[in-house]
Amino acid sequence: MIEVQNTLIHEDVISESFVCNLNKCKGICCVEGDSGAPLDVAETAILAEIYPKIKHMLAPKGIAAIEQYGTSVVDADGDLTTPCVDGNKECAYVTFENGITKCAIEKAHEQGIVDWQKPISCHLYPIRITQYPEFDVLNYDRWHICSDACTFGRELKVPVYTFLKGPLIRKYGEEWYRELENSVSSNP
Repeated sequence: MIEVQNTLIHEDVISESFVCNLNKCKGICCVEGDSGAPLDVAETAILAEIYPKIKHMLAPKGIAAIEQYGTSVVDADGDLTTPCVDGNKECAYVTFENGITKCAIEKAHEQGIVDWQKPISCHLYPIRITQYPEFDVLNYDRWHICSDACTFGRELKVPVYTFLKGPLIRKYGEEWYRELENSVSSNP
């Protein structure tokens, strides 16, 4: 583990490679799984606030799920997540373009409709954060549906933490990221 401020980063975040390859995977990570995207409490309020602004961008089944279950839900494990269509299918916030799953929240952000990009758990994937009272642990989540991203990352020689520079800075700040880079370069 590498320690940076109040975080512990698993070595796989440094040693493994990853670059999303939407042309291959078609955004299947927004469709597969047992529940929606993990959320923190603050994000649930944001979703409730932005829903009316992005509703027009959602698929009818996504709107129906949100209208039935709410803008966020508590899953079977007791965790806050985004709602899913038909219980455990795609995230209610997805939209489809040319056979590729996209995040309607992120599209709204790109168009200047909302200030929030998307849930941080989505932005940071394949990193998953386990929060403890005094520190966070960042782990690399291996999921077979992301094998094309692993292959593409190896081809381009892009480590997970480099691929996720923007989301990591969004979560922990630029100073934190510089410290991570310095730790990596001093421990090759």
